[in-house]
Formats: sequence, structure tokens, C-alpha cells
Amino acid sequence: MTNNIYIGWDTKQDIAYEVCKYSLLKTSSVPIVVKPLKLTELRSKQLYTRPIDPLSSTEFTFSRFLVPYLNNYTGWAVFCDCDFLWVDDISDLLKLKDDTKAVMVVQHDYTPNKATKMHGESQHIYPRKNWSSMVLWNCGHPSNKQVTLDMVNNETGQYLHRFSWLKDDEIGQLDHKWNWLTDWYNEPKDGKPSALHFTMGGPWINTYKDAKYSDIWRRYFEEYNSSR
Repeated sequence: MTNNIYIGWDTKQDIAYEVCKYSLLKTSSVPIVVKPLKLTELRSKQLYTRPIDPLSSTEFTFSRFLVPYLNNYTGWAVFCDCDFLWVDDISDLLKLKDDTKAVMVVQHDYTPNKATKMHGESQHIYPRKNWSSMVLWNCGHPSNKQVTLDMVNNETGQYLHRFSWLKDDEIGQLDHKWNWLTDWYNEPKDGKPSALHFTMGGPWINTYKDAKYSDIWRRYFEEYNSSR
């Protein structure tokens, strides 16, 4: 069985996407298909019709919620932001699937202390922040039938990012190692990361070239360049 992995894609972060994809393919011991969520393609197919939101920090702020639709409301799929780097086998994440849950996420208690993040975008503080940055989607769960094109294109960001269509007990909890916020968690106190998330800015941006774990990202970047 092939597993679909959807990655948010942003014009300003194509190299982040490519290295994220490379890291997934390099570390996975199971067949995976990696698919970028590109707004131009989604718009051309009339799947994404929202007007441009000046408060959106990325082009995939809302398109991530198309995953159940794109996966034909069947099976399981993974979504992650493009500023991820996978250092452990994603099959270990997929083994955690719980059919009683509609989604499974890392339920961070995260309050960033900076007003801006990468590329100078505003840092918005809200409940369940970063929960939706990596989602193990149970696309066939009955409650996710509500995640229609109409919902994705018209509901508020608050409603979507808080998974407000779900009951709390339909949101499964994952270990934070699968969405390791690099500016928030620390080794060894908080354990060891399996998927790094460069929340404030990654090494592909000059002002963050020396960010935590930048050496690991650069190693994957060099391997990706060599493999092309």
C-alpha cells in the first residue's frame, strides 16, 4: 500500500519543500508518494477559490485542509508544512494510526515570544497553534466528510486551524518528536526529534542560516543537490 504525503508548497520556499521531500524519501522504509499543495494548480482545478488573505503567512495556510478531499475521503494521509525535515522513518508515525480518531496531531502548548517569523511575516498567537502544521489525517473518518470544498474555501482560519468540526475526543495526540518545534523544544530535556519543524525560519533563509539544527538541514540539502 502506498501512503500519500502532502506537503504545503510556497513560492518563497521551494527549496525547503524539495529538501523536506528528499528527507521523507530518504528515511522512509515504506512506499510513499509525496505531493505538493501548489495554489496555482489547485486554483486551476477550481478546488481552491479563496481570495488572497493578507494575514496568511504561507500559500498553504488553508489548502492543507483539502487533504481529505484530495485523498477521496478514504484511507490515511499525512500533511506537513514545507519547513519540516524528517530525520526518522515516517513508517513509525504511520504505525500510530488510530481508526477512532479523525486526525492525529502534536497538541503543542506553544506561545512564541517573537512578533515575526520567517520572511518577516507576523506571528499570530491563537489556541492550538501549530497543531495543523503536521496532521495524520484519517480521511475516511465519518466526521471528515464535513471537510468539503465549501468548508475549506469559506470557513474562517480560526475554525479550520482549531479543527472545530471535530469533537475533542476525535483529535488524537502524537508525541511532540513528530513535530519538533526547533525554537521551542530542547534536547535532551524534551527528548529527541523525529521530524524537525523550523517554525521561526530555516537555514534556506540567509538570516536563519545558523538556526538550530541547520547543520542537519544543510547535510540533507547537499545530498539532495548531489542526487539531482
